[in-house]
Amino acid sequence: MSDVHQVEDLIRLFNGQFAASHNTRLVRGNHEPLYLPANAQTPFHQIIFAHGYYASALHEIAHWCLAGAKRRLLEDYGYWYCPDGRNAEQQAEFEKVEVKPQAIEWGLCVAAGKTFRVSTDNLNGVEPDRAAFSRAVLAQAVKYLQNGFPPRARQLMHCLQDFYQTPTICAADFAVEEYDVL
Repeated sequence: MSDVHQVEDLIRLFNGQFAASHNTRLVRGNHEPLYLPANAQTPFHQIIFAHGYYASALHEIAHWCLAGAKRRLLEDYGYWYCPDGRNAEQQAEFEKVEVKPQAIEWGLCVAAGKTFRVSTDNLNGVEPDRAAFSRAVLAQAVKYLQNGFPPRARQLMHCLQDFYQTPTICAADFAVEEYDVL
C-alpha cells in the first residue's frame, strides 16, 4: 500500500464532504462491498468497502456518485450483482453497467494521484475482452471530462485534489499508457 494513499484519509475526506449533506458515511468492511441505506439500527447510509482497500473504497464511492436519490434508499442501490464466474452473456451485462462507475473511479484516482486499474472482475468465468472494456471505460471518462462528472463525483474530486495537491484534471491524465487499463 502506498504511504500517500491511506484509507483513513479517504474515509475522513468522504465523510467530511457527505456525512452531513447526504447522511452517508464511508465504512471499512471486512468482506464484500455493500451499500446499506439508513435503518432502525444505523441512522446513516453506509458505503461499505472491501477489506480496507483504498481502491475498493474509490470503486464503491463511484457507484454511489452515480446512484440517484431513490436508488440510494435501496440496499446495493436495488441492483442484483452476478458474482465472479460469469458466462459470456453475464460478463457483457456486467461490463455494460460497470463502464460509468469505472470511468468515475478513474477520475477519482486521477484526483488522488493514484494509479487506476480497470476491473473485469471475472477471474473464474469466461475470459473477458479486457482491451475492449478498457477502451469503453476510457471513452466514458473522456465524455465525463468533456461534459462534466456527476456532481458528487466532482465534489469529491475537488476535495481529493486539494488534499493530495494534484493539478486540475485534463485529457492527458487519461492517457492509456499512464494507467494499467490495457
